[in-house]
Amino acid sequence: MESIREIYKIGHGPSSSHTMGPRFAAERFIKRVRDVIKFTHRSGGIKQFEVTLYGSLAATGRGHLTDVALTDILKPVAPTRIVWRPDKFLPFHPNGMNFKAYGDHDNLIDDWTVYSVGGGDLAEEGKPSYKPQLYKMSTIDEILHWCENTGKTYWEYVDECEGAGIWDYLATVWQAMVASIKRGLDEEGVLPGPLGVRRKAASYYIHAQGYNESVRSRGLTYAYALAVSEENAAGHLIVTAPTCGSCGVMPAVLYHLYNSKNFSTRRILRALATAGLFGNVVKTNASISGAEVGCQGEVGVACAMASAAATQLFGGSPAQIEYAAEMGLEHHLGLTCDPMCGMVQIPCIERNAYAAARALDANLYSSFSDGTHRVSFDKVVRVMKQTGKDLPSLYKETSEGGLAVL
Repeated sequence: MESIREIYKIGHGPSSSHTMGPRFAAERFIKRVRDVIKFTHRSGGIKQFEVTLYGSLAATGRGHLTDVALTDILKPVAPTRIVWRPDKFLPFHPNGMNFKAYGDHDNLIDDWTVYSVGGGDLAEEGKPSYKPQLYKMSTIDEILHWCENTGKTYWEYVDECEGAGIWDYLATVWQAMVASIKRGLDEEGVLPGPLGVRRKAASYYIHAQGYNESVRSRGLTYAYALAVSEENAAGHLIVTAPTCGSCGVMPAVLYHLYNSKNFSTRRILRALATAGLFGNVVKTNASISGAEVGCQGEVGVACAMASAAATQLFGGSPAQIEYAAEMGLEHHLGLTCDPMCGMVQIPCIERNAYAAARALDANLYSSFSDGTHRVSFDKVVRVMKQTGKDLPSLYKETSEGGLAVL
């Protein structure tokens, strides 16, 4: 498996697959074209870009600011034309895009097809990933067995595979998560777009203060998740965990526990490592792309990650941590990705808050057990992958079904 750095990416929302991925692709294409020009000794430079968006990218790209992400990178170099093809799905992945660069006399300099496969990652059909594979084990069953044999836990496996440098990276991730919560709690007003969605985080935070400890705890968790998700919807800086659309779950759970239970920063970073490991297993063996498997791969995986993180913080055994994560994912199976107007607002923001609360419940439920249960996390991952394949495309980020057509 790759580094968990691929699960936690710091960047601008509102969508890791529709905004972050295309932005990264545009940056790579510019470098690629300049290399072609340099190698072939062409004169005149780049005169125009043309980007064709296919399938899900085209169907909900305007709502996800895909065109803005592309033109922000490409237009400073040359005029850019965006072509929308929601009617055509390329066979490799629903989020396909084709880049063309033209020089003098409309001569084609370069032509590149690439796919945004979730979490800000890019892939090319027929070309394997060249990212270093740091983890020999790629299932939780294997890693849990290793934990039981060595007496160690998940974050220690991360440490062994990633090396000491991962902790500085996770510290940066944690700082970015906290910053997005604090910004979101300070903001008010209406989010961009035609839906007229008002920010709620500040209101939830204030209302939570007036309740008893139990209700206040839940209200604050909601507020923190809303704060990050609203920042994402506004196109501001967040951390994928594992995606932009599900970026509010992990920060909400960890920040709430950090404040209410006085956990040290070191323990929070270890919880982030464990959560990243569970997210990495799903990404490796199934998908975290809403366009490929629906929202179960985004909010469902985020809930599983946060469930594992919370259970570790409260001293759960490796088996209890695995059980909590399994529940977090299992009870989101079949969740559709059906954003209204193609925007990461309704139902996405609310789902983040609800999933954060579910993660805390999964932690509590697993803590009453010894970690023994019938259905393993890896089995749920396999079921999620098959469920995603079985979901009709209109329920996978195309805004053609479900809540999106209300």
